Amino acid sequence: MRLTALLGCSVIVLTGCGSMPVTGDVKAVDASQPGDSQVQVYAVEPREGAAPSEIVDGFLESMTSDDPDFRTTRKYLSQAAAKTWQPSEGTTVLAQAPNRSGPLLHDEERRDSETSYTLTGEKVAAVDAQSSYQPLAPTDYSQVLHLVREKVADGKTEWRIDIVPDGLVLGQSDFKRLYRSVNKYYFATGRTDGRPALVADPVYVRTGTDPLTRMSTATQTVRTLLEGPTNWLRPVVDSRFPTGTALRKGVVALAPDDQNVLKVPLNDKADKAGRAACRMMAAQVLFTLRDLTSARVEQVELEGGKGRLCALDADEAAKFSADSGSDGPDSQYFIDAKGTVQKIPGATGGNGTPEAVHGPLGTGAAAMGAVGVARDEQRAAAVSADGQHLYVASLVASGELAAPAVTSAGKKAADRLTSPSWDGQGDLWVADRDKARPRLLRLAEGEGEPQEVRVPGLDGGRIEELRLSADGVRIALLVTEDGHTTLKIGRVERRGTDEAPEISVEDLRQAAPQLTDVSAISWSGRSRLVVVGKEAGGIQQVRYVQADGSTTSSGASGVLPGVNQVRAVAAADDELLPLMAETEGDGIVKLSPGDNWQTVLEEGTSLVYPG
Repeated sequence: MRLTALLGCSVIVLTGCGSMPVTGDVKAVDASQPGDSQVQVYAVEPREGAAPSEIVDGFLESMTSDDPDFRTTRKYLSQAAAKTWQPSEGTTVLAQAPNRSGPLLHDEERRDSETSYTLTGEKVAAVDAQSSYQPLAPTDYSQVLHLVREKVADGKTEWRIDIVPDGLVLGQSDFKRLYRSVNKYYFATGRTDGRPALVADPVYVRTGTDPLTRMSTATQTVRTLLEGPTNWLRPVVDSRFPTGTALRKGVVALAPDDQNVLKVPLNDKADKAGRAACRMMAAQVLFTLRDLTSARVEQVELEGGKGRLCALDADEAAKFSADSGSDGPDSQYFIDAKGTVQKIPGATGGNGTPEAVHGPLGTGAAAMGAVGVARDEQRAAAVSADGQHLYVASLVASGELAAPAVTSAGKKAADRLTSPSWDGQGDLWVADRDKARPRLLRLAEGEGEPQEVRVPGLDGGRIEELRLSADGVRIALLVTEDGHTTLKIGRVERRGTDEAPEISVEDLRQAAPQLTDVSAISWSGRSRLVVVGKEAGGIQQVRYVQADGSTTSSGASGVLPGVNQVRAVAAADDELLPLMAETEGDGIVKLSPGDNWQTVLEEGTSLVYPG
């Protein structure tokens, strides 16, 4: 086996390949092959006398390797470029591995001493220096690499790249193989209920060992947590770690012990934190790491420059969850053929017998067309069947249906109110699609005068559907513009005072840009959504989308098993609860983890979980 591996290495060196697998079958590595998270790759130095095209190819392939500090990768660069090239300055993600074309230089007097090649492709995403992912509508990518002949260590003259952009450029398959999505957690600011609640901030970190820092995935994640929130989320969250807090020098691997206790050594900046702040710091680490390590982290101990600072276990950390729902499993709610709000008890996992809700929404006093239930399941908001009126009512007490909280002046049902949504602070949100006056509205704690919410980045688009995250700082919008409905995610900023609040949705960013038409959305857990949509010219699909807009995680496509003609989806904050869908042909169906779609009810509309 060792001889075979050596022979494989010799073949790769002779062909000028920049990297090779060290596990699995022996074969040359093509950067355009589909990603395989089980393949390890390391870089191979440029061969003596390599042609310029081999140098470019070897450099590109070497970027897909696990080369420590990219030391071998830098050998494809000139001495000056090797010192200044910054691979940590972000990653460009292309649909396929970059294409090489060239040489570009046709001056016969210079072609023996310098030349250039152009890298081209279709850019689909970018990851910045903060490890924050931004999906992009496919755009043309073009970058020039310039090469010169330079003397190397043995005095011979070889081709080397002397002009190279900072950062990495990877095909999508290699990116999936090399990186994974993780959530780091910070505390929401501006909450009206005064309760500390953690918000997921998704980033992409290197799977396994990072070439630059030599840190494990868990250690990389803690490091990014300590560096602070990403720029997009920063205005609405903060960290309890004192400024300058970092991992103690030399820490490259973090793992829980046999008691599932994780000790995190920090520098002396952490000593400034008081006990209450320290416990909140520990909660940030616990939430961030609990899905990463092979052994479940049950307790986090923080150590500062002077020793142990504090400890927090998983049960104590639960109070910092953004979900302020009911104590039991979330129930499912829908509207029956008579316009009455019905409930499927949560303890039944979607298999229970529907029953009319308590209160006026369950009596049929008025026919409803859409419903949204508060996360504590004490109240609900329902939109009338004609889309004109929004009613708010108790789910635990009987009484008469109150006057509408919001009324739309839209001429047609499609130009009136959307389905309502409740955030984790108990505020109620709805959009009015009236062509003469489209608005996004918020009712503080579901009561009082509706407040219009500014959405500066809407640019003439109209909100067709909305869903608030449990933490209350992110909103998912279906926006129609130029004949297409796409998914956008905005940041909810809260300013002003309790008496005169100023609420706006800022920095709208497109999520899943490859889906040109999206018809239904629902938050699923802390940092992802379930989305129903179509690619250009494609068929309908149901898939997961991360809160940063990416549609892949740990190499998975995120596409769920097919189900026919989905009109709406409903997912819970608890990802162990079944995903529900409303279809045209099969009624209401559910998808439990590890199972197939099953019919729950033959009739029903506006299916929702609380939220």
